[in-house]
Amino acid sequence: MGSRKVTSFDVAERAGVSQATVSRALRRDPSIGAETVRKVLDAARALDYVPSARARALSTGATQRIAMVVDLDNPLWSLLVGRLHDELASRGYRLTLLAGHGDPADVEEHLIGGGVDGVIVSTARIDSALPATLRRRGVPAVLLHRYVEGSDLDAAVADDRAGGAAAAQLLLDAGHRRIGALLGPEDTSTGRDRAAGFRTRLAEADVELPDAWVRTGAFEQAHGAESLAAVLRGRRRPTALFCANDIIAIGAMNAAHAAGVRVPDDLALVGFDDLESAAWPILSLTTIRVPFADMLRTAVTLLLERIGGFDGGGRRVLHPVTPVLRATHPLPSPDSAVSSAGAGRRGSP
Repeated sequence: MGSRKVTSFDVAERAGVSQATVSRALRRDPSIGAETVRKVLDAARALDYVPSARARALSTGATQRIAMVVDLDNPLWSLLVGRLHDELASRGYRLTLLAGHGDPADVEEHLIGGGVDGVIVSTARIDSALPATLRRRGVPAVLLHRYVEGSDLDAAVADDRAGGAAAAQLLLDAGHRRIGALLGPEDTSTGRDRAAGFRTRLAEADVELPDAWVRTGAFEQAHGAESLAAVLRGRRRPTALFCANDIIAIGAMNAAHAAGVRVPDDLALVGFDDLESAAWPILSLTTIRVPFADMLRTAVTLLLERIGGFDGGGRRVLHPVTPVLRATHPLPSPDSAVSSAGAGRRGSP
């Protein structure tokens, strides 16, 4: 189409329908059949068409609706969506949730019709194509909790690398030298940065992190529960574990209890995030606090500035994290199930 602006008539010609049908299909008018909607969306995507409805919304704020792309299977976001809803409501916007664990094309189809003023993406993985698609289509968007390297979208994130280092320091300060880790997914900025900070601080302290004491997996309780037995399998075991989030740590604690492993006497644990449940007396989990409320407010502010016309380069706002000392990381117990005989600063499994 050259440099000429693509119009709904171009989409209609490519899809083999009328311009009026294009308009109704993009509005998801129930009078338009599913196959016709699919043809219109395919044509619009192929032409990089930005509907005039979106242009009006961006200039007038007519929809007053923000979409959040979220993994609804992740219990972290089920706890935080309410806070985001309230933050948006206080600024005159409504929240729409889009499940991000399915086909990325489905997410784009929900956004192409101009039904929202902007998008918050909380599910981005390192190789995610959605941020670039949103930027290319001129959709105001912000990344929350995770970022994508090289993306020109704004991002509100925690200092995960510093948090990983702080978790290592907590265990070092408690006297632990045989330390393992249940890390998060390597294709997320949170999993990658927390692991990098943790590994770097241990290396600086000349403390080895043996491969046999490390497992990588999803940010889920199942990862903590299933991985605990693996890292405790050898004759010599770690006396402490860093868990890349509280949900993993809770899974590990449950598995430890079932196996008769005492936390923290036999095994100290440090989590990450500081979910409300981490402070429950039955858990009293030492963790790294992420200021989620501050991050949510920052994400909304960045997004509304984009909707209001700010067109500068991508901004990444890094929020500091804070260690929270509770009951799961004391000194190694002298009568631990793990013998300390022969253990030096650089232990091995």
